[in-house]
Amino acid sequence: MYDFIIVGGGIVGLSTSMALGKRYPKARILVLEKELEVAFHQTGNNSGVIHSGIYYKPGSFKAKFSREGCRSMVQFCQEHDIDHEVCGKVIVATSPQELPRLDNLYKRGLENGIEVKRITSEQVKEIEPHVSSVAGIWVASTGIVNYKQVCQKYAQIIEKQGGEIKFNTKVQKIVNSGENQVLETNNGSFETRFVINCAGLYSDRVAKLGNVDPQAKIVPFRGEYYELTPEKRHLVKGLIYPVPNPDFPFLGVHFTRMIDGTVHAGPNAVLSLKREGYKKTDFDLRDFAEVMSYPGFWKLAAKHSDEGIKEIIRSFSKAAFVKSLQNLIPEVRSQDVLPTHAGVRAQALMNDGKLVDDFLIVKGQNSVHVCNAPSPAATSSIEIGKAVVAEIPEQAHLKSVAVNC
Repeated sequence: MYDFIIVGGGIVGLSTSMALGKRYPKARILVLEKELEVAFHQTGNNSGVIHSGIYYKPGSFKAKFSREGCRSMVQFCQEHDIDHEVCGKVIVATSPQELPRLDNLYKRGLENGIEVKRITSEQVKEIEPHVSSVAGIWVASTGIVNYKQVCQKYAQIIEKQGGEIKFNTKVQKIVNSGENQVLETNNGSFETRFVINCAGLYSDRVAKLGNVDPQAKIVPFRGEYYELTPEKRHLVKGLIYPVPNPDFPFLGVHFTRMIDGTVHAGPNAVLSLKREGYKKTDFDLRDFAEVMSYPGFWKLAAKHSDEGIKEIIRSFSKAAFVKSLQNLIPEVRSQDVLPTHAGVRAQALMNDGKLVDDFLIVKGQNSVHVCNAPSPAATSSIEIGKAVVAEIPEQAHLKSVAVNC
């Protein structure tokens, strides 16, 4: 019998387990992961950015958790000797028409309590000599890290706390057994008093296994990247972002210097035909049918049809992708970039066609379900873990396993 079972061994599931172990040091805690290692999907295929929180609606979970998470992630990396760098980033307007959006973003950064600075095109050149812009914003607190390394350290801490992580264990059914729940998997059955769902791309399905309706469906979007060739890495010193289109839910293609020194360019954002569809050819009939039969998807597609078509063109045309990159760095040529890994974003979408634009944490009976945790979830993972633990109602049996009890 376990006190807590966490479904999902990505960065949110592991951070939640770590927070549980701190709050309930005598509890029996189990993490179930269907893959053979931690951080296999969203966490292991993201851009590695420690986000500042500048983009997000003031007062939202994303704004609060990323601002606080930016600090706690850097502190965690410092404490555990994890390679990271607080390199800062520039967000640039490439035309006068973008200046009002840049100004609005600057004001949002101030509202979110972030250290932001307006800079001229000449000052942008001092930071990123090869960037073309009319003005920019400097965000000093943004950093880079390898989140797989972070997750490996989380896992070590969990095991040191006495928690367990079982790999190759996929939850197939959840059965209520009185006050407890039994999770039936391909690797045996496990009974627990409390379930925490951090299943990422499958969080909506796991929630429904536990008789919880998140009122949203996960729609997978693939983000495809190119990588600068080694001889062209000098074109990018740190992180270079365009001003995002506020009417479109993604940030636009940008340049990211990774912690290993490579420079990635992207991503675009296209519908994936499989929840774990990292290749254009990946296809799953159930995943595809769910999206195609979901009214919310068609409402979203109709609203963003122009941008959606541009994203699809960039997916199939290297020339179009490079042209987007040239808006930021005109020197980039097609021969300067090579295809690299893709990631898949688990984005919750409501029936009315609105994207869930904040982290979504849903409570069930003896369960908590994290049903929307795309970027900046990695940055915010320590804070999300704390928040999930705070949602757990105090129960009699927990008094004997809690700290200071």
